[in-house]
Amino acid sequence: MDQIVNVNEFQELAKRALPKMYFDFYSGGAEDQHTLKENVEAFTRIMFRPRVLVDVSKIDMSTRILGYPISAPIMIAPTAMHMLAHPQGETATAKAAAACNTIMIVSYMASCTIEEVASSCNAVRFLQIYVYKRRDVTAQMVKRAEKAGFKAIVLTVDVPKFGRREADIKNKMVSPQLRNFEGLISYLEGSGVEALASSTFDASLTWKDIEWLRSITKLPIMVKGILTREDALRAIEAGVDGIVVSNHGARQLDYSPATITVLEEIVHVVGGRVPVLLDGGVRRGTDVFKALALGAQAVLIGRPVVYGLAAKGEDGVRKVIDMLKNELELTMALSGCPTIDDITRNNVRTESERLKSML
Repeated sequence: MDQIVNVNEFQELAKRALPKMYFDFYSGGAEDQHTLKENVEAFTRIMFRPRVLVDVSKIDMSTRILGYPISAPIMIAPTAMHMLAHPQGETATAKAAAACNTIMIVSYMASCTIEEVASSCNAVRFLQIYVYKRRDVTAQMVKRAEKAGFKAIVLTVDVPKFGRREADIKNKMVSPQLRNFEGLISYLEGSGVEALASSTFDASLTWKDIEWLRSITKLPIMVKGILTREDALRAIEAGVDGIVVSNHGARQLDYSPATITVLEEIVHVVGGRVPVLLDGGVRRGTDVFKALALGAQAVLIGRPVVYGLAAKGEDGVRKVIDMLKNELELTMALSGCPTIDDITRNNVRTESERLKSML
């Protein structure tokens, strides 16, 4: 692992380590994969406005999310079925998150049970959920999460239908048995991933169902999958405790915007009332800095974590997070920002601002 110098290199290692079907499952996006490419490329169009002669001899990257301290504003996004990447699955990822002093959002579609993840190490973790047509299944998972000490619920709201992921269709990707649902959903075994989603996910879910979710849990509720100022405002009106700006890793609606391009408008309408997080396309510490400058409280890392897990297990996940933290620390120093609070909108220039300055 000493030869690995950046997070992107883990993707090639994962490609070599995994069967093609599983690598394609993790790496692929919807349809033409335009948004998949754009998630990454949109960051390249944001430039820095570095300040000099600032005392950066000490850099403090620590912050808090929903009151919980983390070592840096880099969290682990919910991604499905980690046992396809490594035999220890989500327990290895959770241990790496704990070692790096950050928060892991455990996927509803995890390979390991939430109790196994909870008992693997002592750390703050959140649970991502979908709402199933059988509400009792979702309600039971939420109750189990509470009992297992999870600290928040992250409701994913951008999957009324499953996105068209053509690599999975070609590969005839089959969902393995998910142990969280043993005895609850008998038709998981052997189901194609898309068939599983369409048969279980509740396409009738609306904003009023936030109230239902609130009625079954005392945990804070974040919503993940917001891409417009209108929906951000609806989320605030619904009383959510946080927002994740996300296009589901470009796996749902192709030609939806890159998340970094809509972050600022959402931050403006939220007006600091709840934390705004971002996922999608973060591959460098410079990307983390840009998201913070545009108003995010933290970013979530998805694919790079899975690639690290596939390549080197728990150590690979730790290496991915540590690399991003080290790059963020360097970016803060070279930008004249000794603390997270010093990172402001004035530290970056977007492409639209650059074009305006040329007129």
